[in-house]
Amino acid sequence: MKKILLSLFFILVVFPLSWFLSNQFEGKTPSVTVDIPSTYLPRSYEMNLDIKEEGTGLRKVFIAISQNNKEKILLDKTYPFVAYSGFFLGSGVYSDSFKIPVESWKYGMGDGDATITIRISDCSWWAWNNGNIFSIDKKVIIDTKPPEIEVLSKTHNVSRGGVGLVLYRIPEDGIQSGIQVGEHFYKGYSGMFEQKNVFAAFFALSNLQGPGTDIYVRAEDVAGNIAKRCFYHYIKEKKFRSDMLDVSDSFLQTVMPQFNLGEIEATFDSSENPLLSKFIYINQKLRVLNTEQILKPAAQTENKMMWEGTFLRLPGAAPRAQFADHRTYKYNGKQIDQQFHMGVDLASLSHADIPAANSGRIIGVGDIGIFGKSVLIDHGFGVCSSYAHLSNISVKIGDMVKKGDIIGQTGTTGLAVGDHLHFGMSVANTFVNPVEWWDPLWIKNNIESKIKEVRQDISRK
Repeated sequence: MKKILLSLFFILVVFPLSWFLSNQFEGKTPSVTVDIPSTYLPRSYEMNLDIKEEGTGLRKVFIAISQNNKEKILLDKTYPFVAYSGFFLGSGVYSDSFKIPVESWKYGMGDGDATITIRISDCSWWAWNNGNIFSIDKKVIIDTKPPEIEVLSKTHNVSRGGVGLVLYRIPEDGIQSGIQVGEHFYKGYSGMFEQKNVFAAFFALSNLQGPGTDIYVRAEDVAGNIAKRCFYHYIKEKKFRSDMLDVSDSFLQTVMPQFNLGEIEATFDSSENPLLSKFIYINQKLRVLNTEQILKPAAQTENKMMWEGTFLRLPGAAPRAQFADHRTYKYNGKQIDQQFHMGVDLASLSHADIPAANSGRIIGVGDIGIFGKSVLIDHGFGVCSSYAHLSNISVKIGDMVKKGDIIGQTGTTGLAVGDHLHFGMSVANTFVNPVEWWDPLWIKNNIESKIKEVRQDISRK
């Protein structure tokens, strides 16, 4: 009988009590995700906090920021105890999320060291009923002052589709800076001068950007503070040609089979004119992808000026198409597409040798869709030249070339009609007018004399 009573005691009292106490004394600390991405806090900041608790539920969330003897409580939330699951004691709240504004300037705190304190506890009876506690004191630096910008270059004349150069100084280290031109941003680089806090930024106006485009130096520090500095500039309007191209059946039958589009080929079969449908796809969709392939390697640019003087043209070549020609494509007299021609077509002898327009590093070699066999050269500070429709390539990625070195021969690869070179110039992610780079007076007035003048001004100080 005693054994039966003892067994019942264990079944009815000891086991349930052990089960209850093991739950109430659970030892799992709440899991917390908080985004404080930088040690530096800007003037206004929103902290995102996500909490997960797997045991008895959340008890208290406390967040504060302190500096010297000042403390500002940002969040102080207590979760009430309730009976949950019909038996246990706790809050029964297992997760919560917060978006907490941190605006130190409102709390009477200035720039300098500060501490963000986060304390989160659960409803466990562990630690004399204080619960499992997640605790962190994050050391931060309040930084509300935007960077200082001093523009050193004086004149900045730029044409639609053209290039400008701005030289400026930022005393503070660790600043991301460059030139904002409308929606485009052109990174500034140190390295042109011995002083590391002096930056050079080549910027461009696309063929669609003209007078009225916003242009300014933009700098952002690690705290996210942004400074903008306008500078004197003059934007010259420039008109570009319109051109009409007839797409013939002969062209379609000769060129379209050279493009293998994989699975998408089958989508053209049901159209009235499969070759024409394929051409329109290539001229629109593939053109965008191939243009990105041409421009993307510019991100590998070196922060040194590898080129000098005027850029070379293809010797003895006649222009066949100009930069930013607005082309209208027609088939059997009907308009089928419109595109801009973002380079200059130069025709010489068949398979003519192509010299590197200026010194630099080969950053791209290969077959690039509509551009055919292509070579890309980085000249430094985001300035690149591109050579398309080649029949043969005689360089490889990583090669250093000098002005005039032969990099390949002209051809008809890609979406080309007749043997020629498609020559392009770009700054970062924008094609620009190559004609400027062939002009020694433009090079002197807009780049060389500007660098010389700033270098002299720096040496006098």
